[in-house]
Amino acid sequence: MNTKNLTRNVSWLAIALFIPLFVTRGFGQFDFWWWMALNIAILLIIAATFDPGWRSDVSKDLKERVLQKIGIGLLSALGLYVVFYIGNVVSRTIFTFAQSGIENVYAFKESAPPLRIALLMLLLIGPGEELFWRGFLQRRFQMEKGPFRGFLLATLLYTAVHLGSGNVMLVLAAGICGLFWGFLYLRTGSLLLNVVSHTVWDVTIFLLFPMHG
Repeated sequence: MNTKNLTRNVSWLAIALFIPLFVTRGFGQFDFWWWMALNIAILLIIAATFDPGWRSDVSKDLKERVLQKIGIGLLSALGLYVVFYIGNVVSRTIFTFAQSGIENVYAFKESAPPLRIALLMLLLIGPGEELFWRGFLQRRFQMEKGPFRGFLLATLLYTAVHLGSGNVMLVLAAGICGLFWGFLYLRTGSLLLNVVSHTVWDVTIFLLFPMHG
């Protein structure tokens, strides 16, 4: 499989995996969180198997300026949380649909115990999303389309898979996060930095200091 075919095929696979997830939010005992984790695991296995450059980048990133990357990742997570805090207040004031949309996002927590959600976010979902969406997909789009176009294309796809939820607030949130983490990766090229930022932000906004109620 040549490099462009790999990127295109995996992009379609991501769409096929994630849109049904957001449409149904899981089924039976196979709830949203197990399904999300399984989707990410499948995509990471494909990346590790068929893209040696991805494996090399991950390995190299873990050997250089690790503490600096962790520190910047933590600060960026805080900055993004502040952006969402302000956005939460403004959107609830301006948009009549914002209240129900935000509450529906937090309703995802009802399908699983908080401890399981936290562990999956910390160990697989947070890190895995960055390793795939930025480390695999955006990196490959940037190589094939150019840095800026690749960044925009990966962000568009990341946002688009959330359309299956039918929740305007979730799609807007995904778009903002995609732009933020995509630009962070575009500028720094560090997956470790992005993993820290995404994972800490996930746990903070969803479990530790949520913005609902």
